[in-house]
Amino acid sequence: MSDDVLSIIPSDPQWQPDRDAVDRVVALVEDLTPEIADGVDVEIDVTWHDVVTAVDCGENLERIGCPLCQAAIDTEWWGDLLEANCDDGFTTLVIEVPCCGGSTTLDALEYDWPCGFARFEIAIWNPARSCFSDDELTALADRLGHPVKQIRAHI
Repeated sequence: MSDDVLSIIPSDPQWQPDRDAVDRVVALVEDLTPEIADGVDVEIDVTWHDVVTAVDCGENLERIGCPLCQAAIDTEWWGDLLEANCDDGFTTLVIEVPCCGGSTTLDALEYDWPCGFARFEIAIWNPARSCFSDDELTALADRLGHPVKQIRAHI
């Protein structure tokens, strides 16, 4: 069985909110996320990570582009990188890209569908919506106290 996960993460991979802000944001997420069929609530997981963790889009990933030379980056390289860091997270996001050998950061790569990195994540499992609107993201950011981005994963 496959799942869809809509995640909200801070725009700064290192930033983490306090618990009061999270409570306010989760309440808004619950209001913005309709029930699944038959009155079943969606599952919302809140996670604080000790280190920066990848929040990827799973099977939605179509392409990764290099911000330096605009070449396509092999998604197998990306998958190997995620696998190598899945247990311990990322101590740095600085990388040497395989296409041109230039130095950049993982969060600067051009992902089609969006991917991100974070030490905090709100994951909404199998929501009855595909994404939040710009106005809703602004409201979520206001309650969290930090700009946010969303990642839609299919796993």
